[in-house]
Amino acid sequence: MIVKKNWYAIYTKPRWEKKVHGLLLAEGIEAYCPLNKVEKQWSDRVKVVEEPLFKSYVFVHVHPKDQTQVRMVTGVLNYVYWLGKPAIIKDKEIEDIRRFMNEYQDVKLESLELKPNAKVVILGGVLMDREATILRVMHHTVEVVIESLGCKLVAQVDKKNLIPKQD
Repeated sequence: MIVKKNWYAIYTKPRWEKKVHGLLLAEGIEAYCPLNKVEKQWSDRVKVVEEPLFKSYVFVHVHPKDQTQVRMVTGVLNYVYWLGKPAIIKDKEIEDIRRFMNEYQDVKLESLELKPNAKVVILGGVLMDREATILRVMHHTVEVVIESLGCKLVAQVDKKNLIPKQD
């Protein structure tokens, strides 16, 4: 069985993203730290500086057997976990981020606003790919109504498993 490399997100110490990226590369680990070009105003000039787009995150492309090597790099706190395992990020998502960051500068990262009555699509679990309407938003979960089943089914779904429905 051939085990392929996967992309993973890792947590870093605060403001260590670029340093961790360099240390990972020095260890021979393929890593990606999306940098945002931002204009900064000094008293005597304006300068374009590169800031990490995702605060305290760096992406690594490794075999599952090499995950321990990544954890041993100074400044790495841990992997981002999903369902008890390091979360795998799709190659296409990394490529989309790369392409977007190469084309634009001064990018703003915004979290999704989940509000009651908004239409969403569920990304994971037994209700995967179902459309739903948000009833209520709690701290980490959202109560949704799934009407496509011919009845009103109310479920609490992790916020991470929802995306806005595109009309």
